Amino acid sequence: MQHLDLLVLRKALEWSAAGRRVWLCTVLGTYGSAPRAPGSLLAATADGHWIGSLSGGCVEDDFLERLSSGAFPEPTQVVRYGDGSDENSQIRLPCGGILEVLVENLPADCDVQAHLRELEGALAGQRRLIREVALPSGTRRLLPDVEQGPRVERTGDYLRLRVGAAQRLLLAGYSTVAQVCAEFGRSLGFEVVLCDPREEALQGVELPGVEIRRELPSEFIRQGGCHADTAVVALTHDPRIDDLAMIEAVRTEAFYIGVMGSMATSAKRLERLRRVGGLSEAEIDRIIAPIGLNLGSKTPAEIALAVLADILRVRNGIARERL
Repeated sequence: MQHLDLLVLRKALEWSAAGRRVWLCTVLGTYGSAPRAPGSLLAATADGHWIGSLSGGCVEDDFLERLSSGAFPEPTQVVRYGDGSDENSQIRLPCGGILEVLVENLPADCDVQAHLRELEGALAGQRRLIREVALPSGTRRLLPDVEQGPRVERTGDYLRLRVGAAQRLLLAGYSTVAQVCAEFGRSLGFEVVLCDPREEALQGVELPGVEIRRELPSEFIRQGGCHADTAVVALTHDPRIDDLAMIEAVRTEAFYIGVMGSMATSAKRLERLRRVGGLSEAEIDRIIAPIGLNLGSKTPAEIALAVLADILRVRNGIARERL
């Protein structure tokens, strides 16, 4: 299963290599109701071919219509939809939402294709990058990204866009909480993978858009299933699944590693991982147990909300003490 933004970059590179000019659109910010997160991509050509998504509807139609009529000749342009500030578009988004989009006019040359290949590699998990774009010249450069932070930052005439592997939510084992986490994760734009070797646990389970692998999550992780933009969550209460997943996860670059359980259960688990799993204190410190924000959650949906909220906290570089 490939993430939509990775498909966008691969198609843009294909078009550019064939000598076609490409307009690459990146969501910079959303205010109010908006279905696509900052950093989401769409690519298009002047003859009406396109791939990706900005809003899931009217914005794409408006952009493509304007592009076909010769709009966006500049190297870069920032367009706002939904607030009436753009005299060329009167699009109104649901619930009063506002969408800000970077539109880049990319010629079919070797520099552009090299840039797109670097971005493709980042989305495929090779390394994380910060993409710096100067406005309005469109001058671009790539920098290594060494820490978590906002997907989009703007300082004066410079945009800094974080580009990493399609963010993955790895669910170690199936449970009712994992079911809701999968649904929340998909709605937040994560690539969701569920690993569980127990046929009885997976019987009748339907999770549209989720990759279900009938194997131990620890084995999937050991074989390279985690990269720096992966969140690993264990939610089964079965130590044969949860503990092994933790042992393998701490050996990866996963940005979030958590396991469900009460304070007492978590303390026993961490001691077991030290004694039996041989984990060091530095590795133990990477495991969030109990998992999630302390919201007083009781139901599966409430627990899943606490888990996803905590993942977003870490992804956005916010210390727990600030909450």
